[in-house]
Amino acid sequence: MKRPSDIDNGTARLPHCLQLHGDDNVAVALDDIAVGPIRVICAGRTESFTAIEQVARGHKLSLRPIGDGEVVRKYGVAIGYAAEPIAVGAWVHTHNCRSGLDERSHTLDRHTGAPTDTRYV
Repeated sequence: MKRPSDIDNGTARLPHCLQLHGDDNVAVALDDIAVGPIRVICAGRTESFTAIEQVARGHKLSLRPIGDGEVVRKYGVAIGYAAEPIAVGAWVHTHNCRSGLDERSHTLDRHTGAPTDTRYV
């Protein structure tokens, strides 16, 4: 079965990601994304990028390099800070982005959300 992003609508293939606001440095995956070329709607036009790692539907992908400590923007507002340099096309999640509201957010496991900074004895 073809995924929606694999269907040709007659003029252009549907996008894989959507930038929600023109000031955002991330886009939201509209479907699961594999490593390789992708199409992103940015400020009303489609741009081509390369996903450098898999990104699950609903998660964020970097549209430009984001430096360590730099603001991560989604919806046109700061949603967190890069916990390390983030490359274009990288998955942006708790492993490389920390919240300005929750100091432990970047210590959560990238797949399960479980704390990785807690030692159980």
